[in-house]
This record gives sequence, C-alpha cells and structure tokens, in this order.
Amino acid sequence: MTELKTRPSGASVEAFLQGVGDEGRREDCLALLALMRRVTGAEAEMWGSSIVGFGSYHYRYASGREGDWFLTGFSPRKRDLTLYIMAGFSGYDDLLARLGPHKTGKSCLYVKRLADLDLEVLEELVAASVEHMRGAYA
Repeated sequence: MTELKTRPSGASVEAFLQGVGDEGRREDCLALLALMRRVTGAEAEMWGSSIVGFGSYHYRYASGREGDWFLTGFSPRKRDLTLYIMAGFSGYDDLLARLGPHKTGKSCLYVKRLADLDLEVLEELVAASVEHMRGAYA
C-alpha cells in the first residue's frame, strides 16, 4: 500500500501562518486557528506543508487501506481559503444557506474572506462535522 504524503510534519504552525503573505488572509487564518481550537479542544498541527489540522481519527476501508487524518482544518490557498469539513456537506443545507458566499467540494469549503461569512454559522458547521467524525470513528 502506498503511504499518504499528507501527514503530521512537525513543522511550526505559527511560522507557517506568519509566512502567509496577504495580511487579510493571515488574519483570517488566525481567526480560524482560534475557532477550530475552540471547537475541537485540540492544538493545531501542520499536516504536510500547507494544511493546519486539528485532532485526528483513524479510518479503515473495506479494501484494507487505513490511515489517520485530521478532524478539521484549513489551508490558505492562493485562490481561496480552504476549510476541511471532513463529514462532507450532506445534511447541512440549512447551515450552508445561511453561511454566506462559498463553494464546496467533497469535503472542502472554499471561501474568499471570513468577513463575508456568518462566523456563528461557520462555527456550528465545523462543530457538527467534528461531532459527526468523532461519533463515526470513535
């Protein structure tokens, strides 16, 4: 089996975030750092070179493939701020409708700026996803 490239790297979260060139994006990252720390009760950890993850869970597929992944996290990508909502978005239509401008992928929430979002709704979404993941992978 191939080993995942994205795993805890031991790199400094603070140094990574201070290296975010755009001041607005850096401030958004610091706000997400506080929000996700509060929701998970976990300290931030670098996963690979560009993802800030919180907590972890162990998964095992029917194929036998298994590994560890973070419960939630974010990455300040060039185009968007990417938030990882590992439970996906099924069942969260009401929250997404109230969140503000965003796009979604399978487990990725893409936003331009936190100022455009309802941060209480964002926190509720992150908390619901983390609760779901903890229940599913306890």
